[in-house]
Amino acid sequence: MLFNSFTFFVFLIIFISGYWFLNRKIRLYLIFSSSLAFYGFWRVDFLFLILLSVLINYFSSLFFEKTQSKSKRKIVLLFSLLSNFGLLAFFKYYYFISENINFIFKIIGSEMNIPYYNIILPLGISFYTFQSVSYTIDVFNKNIKAEKEFILFSNYVIFFPQLIAGPILRAKEIIWQLSERPKFKIEKMYEGIKRIVFGLFLKVVIADHLAPIVEQCFLVDSKYLSIVDIFTMSYLFGFQIYFDFSAYSHIAIGLAMLMGIHFPENFNFPYHSKSPKEFWTRWHITLSSWVRDYVYLPMMNYKNLNNSEGGIGLSIYKNSISFNSIIILLITWMLMGIWHGAHWKFVAWGFCHALIITFYRLFDGMINLSRNRLIVFASWFFTLQLVMLSWIPFRAESSLHAFQLWGRLINNDNWFGLGFKENTYLIAFFITLTYLIYPYLVISWNNYIKNSLIKNIIEFLCLFFIVTMVLIFFKVINQFIYFQF
Repeated sequence: MLFNSFTFFVFLIIFISGYWFLNRKIRLYLIFSSSLAFYGFWRVDFLFLILLSVLINYFSSLFFEKTQSKSKRKIVLLFSLLSNFGLLAFFKYYYFISENINFIFKIIGSEMNIPYYNIILPLGISFYTFQSVSYTIDVFNKNIKAEKEFILFSNYVIFFPQLIAGPILRAKEIIWQLSERPKFKIEKMYEGIKRIVFGLFLKVVIADHLAPIVEQCFLVDSKYLSIVDIFTMSYLFGFQIYFDFSAYSHIAIGLAMLMGIHFPENFNFPYHSKSPKEFWTRWHITLSSWVRDYVYLPMMNYKNLNNSEGGIGLSIYKNSISFNSIIILLITWMLMGIWHGAHWKFVAWGFCHALIITFYRLFDGMINLSRNRLIVFASWFFTLQLVMLSWIPFRAESSLHAFQLWGRLINNDNWFGLGFKENTYLIAFFITLTYLIYPYLVISWNNYIKNSLIKNIIEFLCLFFIVTMVLIFFKVINQFIYFQF
């Protein structure tokens, strides 16, 4: 069931109508059954997969709670992780793995072949797998207690507002909210409706109308593209994916607000970042923090880098990076890339970000400590260009296509030729300008308009305009981009 569909809003009205009038136990069963119905509207036969994930992590965590034997706890943890990631690997990566193994067999002259199967990728499997795994690891490490109430734990995993594409929630921030009866606050309901409407505006008015423009840009043969063209297409896709994915997060957060539940923010104006590190504290915040806490930091601790970084490494402006930390960073980012899709182009995207972050780490101290506005501006400007260009493999048809486009940035005598329709450049310029000045308009709004009546009138007119645009363009053109991950 898509957020940008009339079916979903009928479903939501029915759900909310019952949600606030039920006692705790019935309310939990309402969330459980509604979440299953929400997911089952896509494919009923894949409900077993979600429920299997729930059962594995529920019983594994109960075992950790009751057993003190380190060896037994580790065995069960290994079983849980292999089960979770094994299911993810089979449904998401079987074809990718088979294709690459068969390619190796072909190179070495072997006649062996792994058969291909037409395996459907279950919606949201990457998201609910990561969410379940974080819970199990936290219980294993005794950071949280195992939840004994099965229906409550199930709701944590399958809660429909964020089931398909996040935000990726942590058990300690959501289970207690699902357990307690929230207080009904009309202002929270109004705020939730505003977030939902704004998310729909970003999706159906902006992102869905950028999609065909981006499609046309990436269909043009790279040999006909100028450097300006390549920057333009990367900017357009960078904004398309931002508006599309942040739209889903806005709607999910707004839906939670309608139920008196708080979700963490997932985006915070990422294209205003002054470094790649800052970008990943602003973009898909719940995923980047998950990878940091459950992949990067455990590997760093395992290598005990804090005691060994005095060895050979790179050092510029008093910043030192050991080669071990670089390797771990590369591994982490290639895993981040492959999480997004079973294709080498996503690995290339992750590798690209690892290189950018490593480069910026060498100058991080100088940029952060500098009060020179020119240095800060230059850091923001170059970060923006690198981040936008790094989206190319994300959208390109293949790794080869991505490298062809990147190659045109280096080997190209045509700097300013216009290979697209004239309005393509105007749209890219207008969206970029509007996005960059928007936060400053909000600051000015809060600082200089003090009259509450004027504020309410302007806010009502803006909301009226947004609602009107949503109603005009409200139709299912494209599913959300992150559904494929």
